[in-house]
Amino acid sequence: MALSSLRWTARSLLGSPAQACVPVAWRSLSSQVNEASFEIEPFKLHLLESGPATTTSLTRDEALAYYKDMVVVRRMETAAANLYKEKAIRGFCHLCSGQEAICCGIKAALRPQDTVITSYRAHGFTYVMGVPPLGVLAELTGKSSGCVRGKGGSMHMYAKNFYGGNGIVGAQVPLGAGIAFAHKYKNDGGVNFSLYGDGAAQQGQIYEAYNLAKLWDLPAVFVCENNHYGMGTSQDRAAASTAFHTRGDYIPGVQVDGMDVLAVREATRFALDYCSSGKGPLVYEITTYRYHGHSMSDPGTSYRTREEVQEMRQTRDPITGFREKIVSAGLANADELKAMEQEVRKEIDATVKKAKSDPEINAEELFNDVYENNLEGKLRGLLPWERHEHKKTQTAQNI
Repeated sequence: MALSSLRWTARSLLGSPAQACVPVAWRSLSSQVNEASFEIEPFKLHLLESGPATTTSLTRDEALAYYKDMVVVRRMETAAANLYKEKAIRGFCHLCSGQEAICCGIKAALRPQDTVITSYRAHGFTYVMGVPPLGVLAELTGKSSGCVRGKGGSMHMYAKNFYGGNGIVGAQVPLGAGIAFAHKYKNDGGVNFSLYGDGAAQQGQIYEAYNLAKLWDLPAVFVCENNHYGMGTSQDRAAASTAFHTRGDYIPGVQVDGMDVLAVREATRFALDYCSSGKGPLVYEITTYRYHGHSMSDPGTSYRTREEVQEMRQTRDPITGFREKIVSAGLANADELKAMEQEVRKEIDATVKKAKSDPEINAEELFNDVYENNLEGKLRGLLPWERHEHKKTQTAQNI
C-alpha cells in the first residue's frame, strides 16, 4: 500500500494527526492537572446506530501508566531485535513495534473476568497481561526464568486470562470463539478478545468462528490488527475488500485508530458493554503500522520504502503522539516523561543481561507439563533413543 493511501486511511478515520484526540478541557488552572478531557473523532461503524464514546477523560495516573506500558513494550521489542541479531534468540521472532497502543489500550479497559488470545506477534500482550519483561525476554532466549520456563519461545507465551500467541496463522480465532463459549457456559460475565492480522483475515476458519459466534450470540470480539501488510505483501494485493470491520457481514463492526491508545480503550469499553449484555459478537478493525518486517527474517523494505516507514514514525507514532497529548493537557511534563524513559531503558538493559545469563531448564524437566496435574517422572517411549534402548532390552530378554 502506498504511503499516501495509508495517510488517507488514517485521516479519513480520525482527521489529521493534530486533530485526533485533542484535549478540550481540564479541571485545574495549575501547570499540572489531575484529569483532562479529550475528544476522539467518530469511529467508522457497520450495522451499529451508535458506537464507542468520542469524548473521554484521562487521569494523570492513567496517563503515566499507559505511557510507561507503551515505552516498556517498545524498549522490550528493541531488545528482542538485538538479541535475535546476536543469535541469543533462535527460530522465529515477530515484533510489535509501532502497534503498542493496541495491547495497552485493550488492557486499560479489561476487567478481571475478560480474556485475550492473539497471534504469534504476542510479546506486547504477554507483558500487559501480567508477565514482567524478564518473563518475556527470558522466554525468548529459552531460559528457565521465562514465563513458560523457556519451553515456548516467541510464539507461545501465556498468563492468567491470556491464552497466548498462536503459531498457526488465524488458528487463535476459533480458539477465541471457544473461550467465549466457555464464558457464556459458565455465565461468568467475561468477554473474549481474539486478535489476528490483516493477512490472516483471509483464513476460512475465521469465518467459521464468526458463524458460530453469531449463531450462539457469544461474548466474542474478533479484532483484526490491520498493519497494512501481510508477510511481504500489501493488503491491496491479498484482499478484495480491505474494510475489515465489515467482514463479519451479519456481525456489527467498528473501525478503530490503533495509533491512539485512548481510541482503543474507548472501543474496548464499548465492546465489553455490548458483548456482556447478550447482544453477541463484534468484529473490530484496529488500524496500525509495524515498523519492523513481518518477522526477523524479513527486512521489511522489499515491498515498502524506508521513507514510508520513517514518515509513519514521525507523524503517527503512538508513543510520541500520546506524549504530546498528555503534555499539552498538563497531565505530565516532558522532563518527567524523559526520566521515565531513561529508567525503563535501564530496567530493560538489566533484564537483558539476566535473560542472557540465566540457565536453561534441566533435562529432568523435559518430562514435566505433559498432563494438567504434573506427574513428573519419566514417561516411557517419549524419546527416540529411549525407545531404541527399550527395544534392545526387550530383544535381549527374549533371547
